[in-house]
Amino acid sequence: PGVCQRRTKTDCLALTNSSKMVKSAVRVCIRTRPTAQFAHSELLIKPDSAAIDVNLKKNPAMGVVNNMRESYTFKFDKILHNSSQDTVYQECVSEVTRSVAQGFNGTVLVYGQTGAGKTYTMSGGSGDYKTRGCIPRAIQELFQEIVSRPDQAFTVRISYLEIYNESLFDLLAPGGITADGGDNLLIQEDAAKGSITVKGLTLAVANSEEEAMNLFFEGETNRAIAEHQLNSASSRSHCILTLHVESRSRVESADRVLISKLNMVDLAGSERVSKTHSTGAILREAMYINKSLSFLEQCVIALTDRGRDHVPFRQSKLTHYLKDSLGGNCKTTMIANIWGEAAQLDETISTLSFATRMMHVRNEAQVNVKMDASLLVKKYEQEIRELKQELAMHDALSGRNRVKYEPYTDEQRYELSQSIQRFLKGEVEELEVVNVRHVKELFAQFKIICNNALDEA
Repeated sequence: PGVCQRRTKTDCLALTNSSKMVKSAVRVCIRTRPTAQFAHSELLIKPDSAAIDVNLKKNPAMGVVNNMRESYTFKFDKILHNSSQDTVYQECVSEVTRSVAQGFNGTVLVYGQTGAGKTYTMSGGSGDYKTRGCIPRAIQELFQEIVSRPDQAFTVRISYLEIYNESLFDLLAPGGITADGGDNLLIQEDAAKGSITVKGLTLAVANSEEEAMNLFFEGETNRAIAEHQLNSASSRSHCILTLHVESRSRVESADRVLISKLNMVDLAGSERVSKTHSTGAILREAMYINKSLSFLEQCVIALTDRGRDHVPFRQSKLTHYLKDSLGGNCKTTMIANIWGEAAQLDETISTLSFATRMMHVRNEAQVNVKMDASLLVKKYEQEIRELKQELAMHDALSGRNRVKYEPYTDEQRYELSQSIQRFLKGEVEELEVVNVRHVKELFAQFKIICNNALDEA
């Protein structure tokens, strides 16, 4: 109540809305890769009930005593079986994008084995507008939201981070990617705000959808890819494109700034070397990829264990950067891509198991409000001037024209000291008090006179 008395009704309403917290679990959607060799006898997709049944045949090579699990049932928020790019975006990403325009943080990440269609889901196909991925569609919808809010001024900045072999690379670096490009990048954590930033990472301003798309395409050309037996263009790194959004009102209090970000995370696929037959540098990349994904799984397990106080986010660059997206201040959606062929059943079960665990991670998202210090100073200076004018008018009407509210000058302090001396000598019966500032100056001069007297004694 004490705060709201000094603020307008709009300001108080803004403070109430900014403190609103949305608690929700990570939303998990499953997308199947279209294939002519789909394992219909082993995988039963139930889109209506958002469930997947997996039935495995016992392997005779394992002997008579065979404890291999034969059936699994997984249930998720949404099943997207042979769905179009537009359907995937509308079902999984659109709501998160709109929330970012309202001041919430959002994260969309794709997970799955190599060759399951993660990069296609996130970035899209080449040459066909209909097959564009979640990132281009999110950029388009965000700028459409901005156009639909003429009463707000928006600033959009874009960063594109690559985590390759546990090193950070800036895909939008002005000088291009260099071998030691990650040496100047450092993940930093603001404990007070609970936010993660990367020191030295380029934040390029995008004033339009076209500029944002050009930055996205520039970053795409710098990504690390390679060919192996399961994927002719396999991502060899984790890539995170982030849209940093700031907005402030054009008609109300402009000192209140909404700050949000949308992380679009394209995770590298988990690999089994026995299937990819990788060697040399590609094998080394696979080891780093599998290691970081293992650390990601460890963090998810720790977040879902109520008995665990510590979550090992700092074990890898990926988990450290995603700290506020997993169990933090963020609305998070994961799209788990599976490859529904019989030869890929082991990886499919692994992906579905991890996706099930991810559904138990709970986030606490809230609108991010920052008060602009320079605008606040101007606002308070204006309020002070208006209050002084009101006081002057009140004193004039009350016949107190001699009352001053400005700081005392040295000359005024000297006159006040002389009047106190006359009072102490009995030359005057009382001291006139005109306002609180006058009282403070009287006490200050009394103190000086007393200290001088004690020093002389």
